[in-house]
Amino acid sequence: MRKLALDEIVDADAYEPLRDAYRARVRDYKSARRLPVGDRVTLLFENRETVRFQVQEMLRIERIHSPGRVQHEVDVYNELVPGDGELSATLLIEITDTERIRAELDALLGIDACVFLVLGGGGDALRVRARFDERQIEEERISAVHYLRFDVADIAGERLRDPTVPARVAIEHPRYRAETPIAGALRASLVVDLGGDPDPLLSPAPGTSAAAAGAPVVTDSGRVRIRRADRPLGRGHVVIEPVAEIGSWFDAAPDLEAELLAEVKRCAREIAERHGSCRVLCDAHAPRLSWHVFAPEAS
Repeated sequence: MRKLALDEIVDADAYEPLRDAYRARVRDYKSARRLPVGDRVTLLFENRETVRFQVQEMLRIERIHSPGRVQHEVDVYNELVPGDGELSATLLIEITDTERIRAELDALLGIDACVFLVLGGGGDALRVRARFDERQIEEERISAVHYLRFDVADIAGERLRDPTVPARVAIEHPRYRAETPIAGALRASLVVDLGGDPDPLLSPAPGTSAAAAGAPVVTDSGRVRIRRADRPLGRGHVVIEPVAEIGSWFDAAPDLEAELLAEVKRCAREIAERHGSCRVLCDAHAPRLSWHVFAPEAS
């Protein structure tokens, strides 16, 4: 399965009007990939589509637009995308009694050696032990969230693809023993993962990817440049400025001034339509004449 690329991520501003419908699709998609194992442990099987959602939500929350920062988030979350011949999952230990969380977690120390994907039955069963992220393993403490992988290359993959071969996840810890079959929509989804890339749940429209929308320069007419702000003051923040350095508004020729203000008005209208509000600030004097157009952050 391919890792996510920058041009597959929707820019945070363009993502906002798509979010509600996208979240509904992801909710249904994740529901089919969630596997409770006993009463306290759940596995969510990850792939590039579940990871894409996490990246998009992080960009939205943190208001990240810079391609470099977006790429950093993509790189971090890409660690959850399974490689060839792998299944990847997030294991969550769910404890509802807040006063018992630490004690219940400590009782499950060593669970990283006790989670198996079992393919087949009886003496012919193939047992694949999960590989936990070693960076999360501590000798005396345990986290409620773990990332793990199952190696399913070759014969394991063949068995998982064969619907006549029973498959299950088993936890064989001295303090926690449980197992759950892998069947139906979940198994079909995992088979798709083994075959390559699942169908995308979200695709950037032309010009709305983080790679394109995050480019420093949006347009440049040769006289007037529109660029994204280095330090955004709000949503959709763009800077309109003359290409030639002019230290004061009062030094701008009338035709250049008219072109600048026309672009300010156009950008303000677009941002107001997209976000419901708009603010325009003008740096009228040195070090450089420029207008800042943005929507204040939603409260």
